[in-house]
Amino acid sequence: MIKLKQWCCESREVTLTAAKKPIIASMSDVAASGGYYMAMGCTKIVARPNAITGSIGVFGLVLNAQNFMKDKIGITFDGVKTGKFSDVGTLTRPCTPYEKMMIQKEVESIYTDFVSKAAKGRKMSFEKLENLASGRVWSGIEAKENGLVDQLGGLYDAIDLAVETAKLDSNYVIEYRPKKKEFLEKIFSSMSADAKIRSLKAELGLAFGEYLAVEKIKKHTGIQARLPLGVGRAEF
Repeated sequence: MIKLKQWCCESREVTLTAAKKPIIASMSDVAASGGYYMAMGCTKIVARPNAITGSIGVFGLVLNAQNFMKDKIGITFDGVKTGKFSDVGTLTRPCTPYEKMMIQKEVESIYTDFVSKAAKGRKMSFEKLENLASGRVWSGIEAKENGLVDQLGGLYDAIDLAVETAKLDSNYVIEYRPKKKEFLEKIFSSMSADAKIRSLKAELGLAFGEYLAVEKIKKHTGIQARLPLGVGRAEF
């Protein structure tokens, strides 16, 4: 779900940017599912003939480890909850019929949104795009035949198309992001990170675990539910 939210945010930014300037997507060996989610809002999509793309679909899974924990490890579970659905998604019991229904509705809602956005990006009807969806995977050649991509080719073909679409002159410059680090840069940056960790461990002592936990929390966004009293805190 976290990954899906990230895709939604990134896809939204692609769509907003494409409204102001052309964006060309280049699909190499694999650009399916999340890869297609990112590309569907672009102005044009270029794919290699043997690219794996499409996979416009959604599925949901909830692991039930109850029998495994009981039969293999000898651990059983009891629970106390403050509301009827406060333990939804737990791994220690089967889903109830109602929970299965809710998960299915969520999956179907996300799938409909995915297909709708893909149809809008490819200028197709929902029904036509759905015939190509449902998780089906296509090669670049098949995707081109079905209208999921605009052109066959590699990265430089995509760059040429971007230059043409943006009507640039011959003085354009190509920048690769993120910048690729040289071999020595990788070594020294790794050494610098190790030195920082050693310094922090020496300075903070036993509090180093709490420091890592705080740093991890800072990377999360939105509403969070944390265990109290340092349960499950980060260790190094």
